[in-house]
Amino acid sequence: MRYYDTFESPHGGMLLVASDDGLAGVYFDRQKHHPRLQADWKRNPRHRVLQQAKRELEEYFAGRRKRFEVALAPEGTSFQRAVWKAISSVAFGKTISYGELARRAGCAGSARAAGAATGRNPIGIIVPCHRIVGSNGALTGYAGGLSRKRALLALESGIPDLLSAA
Repeated sequence: MRYYDTFESPHGGMLLVASDDGLAGVYFDRQKHHPRLQADWKRNPRHRVLQQAKRELEEYFAGRRKRFEVALAPEGTSFQRAVWKAISSVAFGKTISYGELARRAGCAGSARAAGAATGRNPIGIIVPCHRIVGSNGALTGYAGGLSRKRALLALESGIPDLLSAA
């Protein structure tokens, strides 16, 4: 069974999706790969996983949370899950390249494949794919849009105007 609710972030509305096992999705409105609500999904703002995710996201956007603790239950291939696990190891306020991400996921030399898996990350922000950048440090690709990626990195840097000209 899937449960969902919405969350209003400083960067737009979000859809949160959970199963009984954990958080399965965090999607900005109009982002790439945004799922359609299914007939068997139930809106449940009181679902414990969704409540915890909303609380942690509020703390993150307020600058009071650097690490998420909500249980995760993303669906993907074993390769995708390995990449998402490697993304989760990137510390708050830090960035790594897609090449480094591929190496950490156990598939050195597969930066493009790691990038494709990153683009399919269903748990944005919490699995912080916004921290993955091009080999030259350029902000490349983000399913939620580059302006949101820039804003999330600025939030984490503690310097709001740091990336405004990027």
